[in-house]
Amino acid sequence: MDDESARFALDTAWVRRSFDRAAVGYDAAAVLQTAVREQLLERLQLTALTPRVVLDAGAGTGHACAGLKRRYPRARVLAVDSALGMLRTAERQQSWRRRFDRIHADAERLPLRDASVDLIFSNLLLPWCDPERVFAEFRRVLTPHGLLTCSSLGPDTLRELRISWSRVDEHSHVNQFIDMHDLGDALVRAGFAAPVLDVERYTLKYRDVRGLAADLKAIGARNFTAARRRGLTSRSKFLGMQDAYEVFREDGLLPATYEVVFGQAWVPAESSARRSGGAASISLADLRRQLSGRRTP
Repeated sequence: MDDESARFALDTAWVRRSFDRAAVGYDAAAVLQTAVREQLLERLQLTALTPRVVLDAGAGTGHACAGLKRRYPRARVLAVDSALGMLRTAERQQSWRRRFDRIHADAERLPLRDASVDLIFSNLLLPWCDPERVFAEFRRVLTPHGLLTCSSLGPDTLRELRISWSRVDEHSHVNQFIDMHDLGDALVRAGFAAPVLDVERYTLKYRDVRGLAADLKAIGARNFTAARRRGLTSRSKFLGMQDAYEVFREDGLLPATYEVVFGQAWVPAESSARRSGGAASISLADLRRQLSGRRTP
């Protein structure tokens, strides 16, 4: 691992503990996560798919599982999350008509058989794990012609916060997020057929930086980088970052930018598995045209 990779490597144990602790108050602060989840679910309308087994990887508090059960009432839905607290909270989303199985496991080591899942849904899991390992597991458990639909965060995410902290010190205060094209390349390396990816930007507005910090803490999205400063940040440095953030204020509010990457990829037939090639980056209009033409055998 080179110096830059090591600097932004994630402390996976800290990731798991943070999301576990955030489970109780997660839904109240997960504004962005909710909006992205609903759009990801809506995009499934563009595919003619009748899955028998659906996996929600990084299921969190279970709202997507409930939505997947509404869309595919005859499918078995599996909620997988490494944070036990999230799965306990997800139990509340179940009803006798919309029950789903909860599995406490890491997405990089799924306790599932090869080619046993028809559809994988993953909302904003990828920023908090190693995409290469996760995509390899997704490819392993998906059936031929199986579908992966996912979302992630791009490098412009929280750019205002990152810039403001850079004016204070040289420590890593904000996680580094992977570019859309790099995610597409990783999908191809894992053996998926030409991925389709596009980007949308969301902006949340706050009265002050403390509101943003409180929301990030409430959803468990802390600084997980190995190069983060250990211990509490001094009051003077926080105030320095707060002052630096003021240059972004517009109409009395502070913006927090999120670059959201949406992706879909199919598992090819066994005879054409693991083809080489580049990732495709296309517009949402092209995405709709391409996906509406796809059919499962």
